[in-house]
Amino acid sequence: MTSTTDQVAGFVDPSVTTLLRFATAGSVDDGKSTLVGRLLHDSKSVLTDQLEAVEAVSAQRGQDAPDLALLTDGLRAEREQGITIDVAYRYFATARRRFILADTPGHVQYTRNMVTGASTADLAVVLVDARNGVIEQTRRHAAVAALLRVPHVVLAVNKMDLVGYEEKVFAAIAEEFTAYASELGVPEITAIPISALAGDNVVEPSAHMDWYGGPTVLEHLETVPVSHDLTACPARFPVQYVIRPQTAEHPDYRGYAGQIASGVLRVGEAVTVLPSGRTSVIEGIDALGEGVDIAWAPQSVTLRLADDIDISRGDLIAPSSNPPATTQDVVATVCHVADQPLAVGARVLLKHTTRTVKAIVKEIPSRLTLDDLSQHPDPGQLVANDIGRVVVRTAEPLALDAYADSRRTGSFLLIDPADGTTLAAGMAGESFASQARTTVQADEEGWDF
Repeated sequence: MTSTTDQVAGFVDPSVTTLLRFATAGSVDDGKSTLVGRLLHDSKSVLTDQLEAVEAVSAQRGQDAPDLALLTDGLRAEREQGITIDVAYRYFATARRRFILADTPGHVQYTRNMVTGASTADLAVVLVDARNGVIEQTRRHAAVAALLRVPHVVLAVNKMDLVGYEEKVFAAIAEEFTAYASELGVPEITAIPISALAGDNVVEPSAHMDWYGGPTVLEHLETVPVSHDLTACPARFPVQYVIRPQTAEHPDYRGYAGQIASGVLRVGEAVTVLPSGRTSVIEGIDALGEGVDIAWAPQSVTLRLADDIDISRGDLIAPSSNPPATTQDVVATVCHVADQPLAVGARVLLKHTTRTVKAIVKEIPSRLTLDDLSQHPDPGQLVANDIGRVVVRTAEPLALDAYADSRRTGSFLLIDPADGTTLAAGMAGESFASQARTTVQADEEGWDF
């Protein structure tokens, strides 16, 4: 078992399997569902009855071999149209790692679905048809991955069997995509030539591409480093529930329960409660009913403070040495996910961690076109699948980190107060990484290209 010290220092015992969250994205007919099906099938992550059902449906269609895309396209409309519509989450594991896969649609009108699937991903697999190369939708997927700060991107150049397994075809596509994604600020790009239909370089190395010496898709997924350096981010503890049993056994117990969003908390550490700004010291940490001296993300714990402070659900406890700034003017990039437009002047609810406050959309300075990264100033509103820059004024102060620093405490939702519909997913701070595109001039509204 890994010791507490080793885990906090960022060291992980190789005998303990880690978890990788990854998302897939690709244009229509690029073979994304077939890739996912092949990955599940060849890694022996498919139950016998599932495979038998796929074989039966494939036989009814007159297909000689099982259509592995049916393993992931579960909705009736998906099967009938041969496309992916919804975000499907798949859970599988190998001897080396556990995986949560978000299979996202490729259609332009489902950009919001990719944002949903990639928002928590450590890695994104972007598929490209070797015959078509990098197209508009490919650039859109790269831009979404960059916006969401996905640390690892795999370019899977599919259908290599249809271009004669030519190295020059793969090299040209890999070079074009890597140059584009790098300009957007994607930190790591790995290109792999595959044939999902034939199984080349998906789980097993291809016998047809001896010129390629890199990993297969599964090998890369099993070995790509997943950052678990718990000391890298300052500690953030959104309070979910206040525990006051007031029993004979615990007459004075007051604890603040929640999940540590990031970092490490220790008994004796000076902390600040936001947005009030009151300070105290951690007197005790209870985890699974027992007192501990140290706790780290993503553990769920109860904190006990040395002072009686007015704390309620939605407050944030952070180290006094490095607290987040509080603000009532949230400047962010949002992806609009609702069917009804988001307009300037709209009254909304803003949900950030465990805190929900009233807010109003003060400005929509820009709307971004992902295919060419052009900016459209003052669009007035955002419609479904639009990504734009917004300024939101909240009724109460919020303790927000920049999304670039913390995907958990730098993100938020805008909600319709009338019916609870999610309107937009937001990312506080700059839009792209600092090394992003410089060919498009930054405007006065703060786009960071």
